Amino acid sequence: MRLISFLALVSLVLLLSACGSSTIENFSYTDQRGDSVSLEDLKGTPWLATFVFTNCTTVCPPMTFNLSDIQQQLAASGLEDYKIVAFSVDPVVDTPETLQNYLAQYSVPDESKWHLLTGYTQLEITDFAKNNFSSFVRNDPESDQVIHGTNFYLVDQKGVVVNNYDGFEDVPVEDIKKDLGKLIEEN
Repeated sequence: MRLISFLALVSLVLLLSACGSSTIENFSYTDQRGDSVSLEDLKGTPWLATFVFTNCTTVCPPMTFNLSDIQQQLAASGLEDYKIVAFSVDPVVDTPETLQNYLAQYSVPDESKWHLLTGYTQLEITDFAKNNFSSFVRNDPESDQVIHGTNFYLVDQKGVVVNNYDGFEDVPVEDIKKDLGKLIEEN
């Protein structure tokens, strides 16, 4: 029965992750440096968004590694005008210091482009993920883990989600580079 429930939940996550684009609602959260980051701060620059948490034992470490690899490939292609924004789905545990220590575990080519965000309640991030990214976030009552989608989202300069990609396995790095490059050219 537990396997059936898990499979139903995974199906729901995949269904929600495949939904269309939307305009991101205004927000102001705290990043790993303790700085306030708002939608207004990000406007004018395209960004890749995702959802992770620092004590994740499954998908978050590979997703963060994949983002670091994408950043390396973007730099090698001469693409520089973008940000990477990761919303913590475990904001009680993920303080700015915890997020900074987490990011330090990865070979991030340019940490200044990264904003790992926290400073909201669990309910707020659950609603924010659903309403803005059609993504699923839910605490696992059986553990200290949080169930969430594994997509990367490309957000344009106006704060509109224009595409999403698998961020866990078979990450379409070339598509991300091409799509992000087009947005940067529009600037």
